[in-house]
Amino acid sequence: MNIRERLEEREEQVLSPNAQKSSSTRGRVRFEPECDIRPAFQHDRDRITHSKSFRRLKYKTQVFLSPGDHYRTRMTHTLEVSQIARTIGRALSLNEDLVEAIALGHDLGHTPFGHSGEEVLNRLHPDGFRHYEQSLRVVDLLEKDGQGLNLTYEVRDGIVKHSKGKGDILINDDNERPLTREAEVVRVADIIAYINHDVDDAIRGNVISEGDIPRHLRDRLGHTVSDRIDTMVRGVISNTLEGPDMQVGCGAELESLMVEMRGFLYERVYESPVVHSDFIKCSKIIEDLYGFFLRERDAFLKETERDDFYDDPAICVRDFIAGMTDRYAFSLFEKLFLPMPWSIPV
Repeated sequence: MNIRERLEEREEQVLSPNAQKSSSTRGRVRFEPECDIRPAFQHDRDRITHSKSFRRLKYKTQVFLSPGDHYRTRMTHTLEVSQIARTIGRALSLNEDLVEAIALGHDLGHTPFGHSGEEVLNRLHPDGFRHYEQSLRVVDLLEKDGQGLNLTYEVRDGIVKHSKGKGDILINDDNERPLTREAEVVRVADIIAYINHDVDDAIRGNVISEGDIPRHLRDRLGHTVSDRIDTMVRGVISNTLEGPDMQVGCGAELESLMVEMRGFLYERVYESPVVHSDFIKCSKIIEDLYGFFLRERDAFLKETERDDFYDDPAICVRDFIAGMTDRYAFSLFEKLFLPMPWSIPV
């Protein structure tokens, strides 16, 4: 028995009957020999962590554009989601490797400039744009120069079904329900992470103050970011353990409070003129880059160092722009559209 098999055997002994066991994975898109050390979901987690798209998250906006060192980026958001999801997953005796792999991969398809980048690409591209679908496209096709990461079916399913937008926090439509409890945990952990750390960043940036948060939300959820995260995590754990078949949930009262907190964020932070005005300018950058590369196809091939298009040109341009970091989009826009000082040799 090799190391992987011993670890798989341990999962059978210690994980919940509702957990997804590594040995029972539905497999990968393309067959490959199993690792003799790492179970399948641990292997997936490592592939995501070592990918280029994961490394680029550190230079992608979460909420605030080009913030100081203590503000969240898409990378730190991803890490916070991962840790919250692991805390919940461990308490529920679920498969932490699967939880972590889904969490680390869930935002790989996000555009530069946060959700405003997603909105403008959704408007410009004929088929629209949704970051969760793009995240799956990244791991299936775009990573490793078109080879993809060949992840397991469970991780891919969790990535593409993680997003809620402004809809319900919990999953009420069985067609939207992911295959595993682990994916449900990541879905809830994502919203716990962002509605708390985005409040924290907004307070740090003087967009709001702690006192602006409705009093009943502070009284019921907590008077600090840490307390509010703790309340939500404990609520998910206790409600799920007490519920039927360990269906991941948080109870009607807590869900209502979380929805209200998210609504407060949209009104006072995400759609605030103080925050949103910069992203209107960023939308212009994405619009101009998208239009330019659709018109100047040779310039696209040169910039991406390709000999030909691997798909419809509009899809290739969409993929290219979605993969950019904020700073690369800025520098490319400057190179293409702004006059450069004339360099005179001395």
